[in-house]
Formats: sequence, structure tokens, C-alpha cells
Amino acid sequence: MKKFIILSLSVLLTMTVGCNDEKTKSVEQAPTEINQPGASLSGTVTETMDASGYTYVQIDTGSEKIWAAGPRTALKVGDEVSMPQGSPIQNFQSKTLNREFEMIYFVSLIIVAGADQTIGSADMPADHPSTISPEQIDFSGIEKAVDGHTIAEIYAGKADLNGKPVMFRGKAVKFTKQIMGKNWLHVQDGSGSQGTNDLTVTTDADVMVKVGDTVLISGTLTADKDFGSGYRYDIIIEDAKVSVE
Repeated sequence: MKKFIILSLSVLLTMTVGCNDEKTKSVEQAPTEINQPGASLSGTVTETMDASGYTYVQIDTGSEKIWAAGPRTALKVGDEVSMPQGSPIQNFQSKTLNREFEMIYFVSLIIVAGADQTIGSADMPADHPSTISPEQIDFSGIEKAVDGHTIAEIYAGKADLNGKPVMFRGKAVKFTKQIMGKNWLHVQDGSGSQGTNDLTVTTDADVMVKVGDTVLISGTLTADKDFGSGYRYDIIIEDAKVSVE
């Protein structure tokens, strides 16, 4: 009986050690996730090309080389650049360049170290499989917010409205999560013209907005906002309350 107990304990101990080893292996072999959502990309330009008004760039991050595509930007090999991570697409075929990219990130802007630039609305290349351009969105029937403004009125009155709360209704034409700790929207309502028809909004709210959603925005207007590192806006609505209607 004693021999049976000792033998059973020996088997149990061997199984426990084996399980612990397997757990250790699982932890050791778990891949490290790179480029978590909300992260930014930065590195040295190793290759760049322009096509149809957009810039494709390969950067060396120090640990890997990656491709990104964004608004046309003057770049040269050796430049230090940074950009929001954007949307990764695998096996992307660019018809314009007649080239397939194993992995490419579509980003809203590319910032060159030391350069000063004003950030505006930027559509992705037409090849992008999920792009919805403002031209595809119907802005008819958008009612002006009660006691609010149209986007064109906000631009026209930006000097008087600077530092004051504003409210407006429109449709989201772009939504990007967690850049510099905030969610970013571009909103249009069909008013205004090129340069005065698109308002950038930041919010801390945990809200998910889809392109084409009608949103009611209330927040403080800031004119000539400079975040540094090339992030500068003519006007911007900061820390807004965003309601999807």
C-alpha cells in the first residue's frame, strides 16, 4: 500500500512539473504585439514615391521596415518622419503603382521632423478598399442644431467664437481613434466650400463613430491651434461632447 501511495505521488509530481513547463513555454513563446491600436509609427525614410496625389513611403523603425500611404508629402530618403498608425491592410494591390504591398498602413498625415504643416482633411487613395469619400455622403436634410451654427458660419465667425462653446450638427467623414490620447473626427454638413466645409473635432468620450453617421457636436472652438510636431489647425473643436443620432 505504501509503495502504491509513493508511486502515485511520484506520478502526480511529474505531471505537475510537466504542466508548469508547458505554461512556461506558452508564456515564453507568446509573440510580442507591435503597433498596438492608437500607437504611432516613426522612423527613417528608406524609399518613397508619389502617385495620384498620394505619398507611399517605406520607413525603417529600427526594428522593421514598414510601408505607409498618406496625403502627398514632400519626402526624401533619410528624412525622419512620424504618423498615426492608421489602418493596416494586408496584401494590398495598388493599381496605380502596379505593385502589391504585403502590409501597408493607410494614415491621415505624414509629419517630417522639423517641418511645420497645417493638418486638414485627407482622403485615402482610391485603391483603399474601405474608403468612403465625402462626395459619397448625402448631406441633404441635415438640420441646423438649435441655438447652434452651420460649419460655414463657424468658419466665418471664428474670430468672435474663439475660446467659446459652439454646437453644430453634421456627418462624420473621418474617424480616428486614440491619436495623442484623443479620438479625432472630421465633420461636414454640406455648407461652406473648400477650406471652410470641414471641421476637426477631438473628444475624450468613449464613442464609436462610423463614417456617414450624423453627429451632434458641442465643444470649445480654438483658432490657430498648434499642438507642436506639425500638428496645427486653423480652427478645431476640442474635448467635445459627441452624440451619434
